[in-house]
Amino acid sequence: MTTTHFGYQSVDETEKAKHVRDVFDSVAPKYDLMNDLMSMGLHRAWKTFTVLNANLHEGDQVLDIAGGTGDLALAFSRKVGKTGCVVHTDINEAMLRTGRDRLLDAGVALPTLVCDAEKLPFPSQHFDVVSVAFGLRNMTHKDVALTEMSRVLKPGGKLLVLEFSKVAPPLEKIYDWYSFKVLPKLGQLVAGDDASYRYLAESIRMHPGQEALKDLMKNNGFGHVDYHNLTGGLVALHVGIKC
Repeated sequence: MTTTHFGYQSVDETEKAKHVRDVFDSVAPKYDLMNDLMSMGLHRAWKTFTVLNANLHEGDQVLDIAGGTGDLALAFSRKVGKTGCVVHTDINEAMLRTGRDRLLDAGVALPTLVCDAEKLPFPSQHFDVVSVAFGLRNMTHKDVALTEMSRVLKPGGKLLVLEFSKVAPPLEKIYDWYSFKVLPKLGQLVAGDDASYRYLAESIRMHPGQEALKDLMKNNGFGHVDYHNLTGGLVALHVGIKC
């Protein structure tokens, strides 16, 4: 049996996707509200910065992986216009359904597909931009997923990875206190689920830091990678170019 991490637990790697699915099945109904509460609204600024760095144009083809409740997909769709296309995907059906309904409520109908980032059902060299926001850390084989993202990008295409990262040292103690003491209690009060938000805190600690993720991207299809620390490194936006 080959094991991998699920937060701080070791699980059979064939079972990790199921455990992650269970987490997001649980949090989907309150996902947007919890994002606002636990980030104090900052996730909106992080995503706005991501959209700016996408530098999309009319007619561009975009793949949004782990698109969840659809906020990035909606913002991207406004940039690519009627001649472009944004494909909204997630491995979790409950999250995707919530996002699809939210997009329809906004008057936007996008191609929406349940799919695994490690086995993308799209042709090679098809998209101008691929994005994954707060989803890469949950993937079992990050290297495989990144290789797949590179495969479906056109030469010169751009990958945007927005993810929790390694916070600056002066913030570590208060960040740990908030993550392990406040966040689970907030999850219990608002979403009726403390365990999922404890997993969230653990999964962030198990995710590669800024330089390690940069190296991982360069080793799996991206010739040039930069990253931008946001909010003291609490979150980082990695931008990779397929060469």
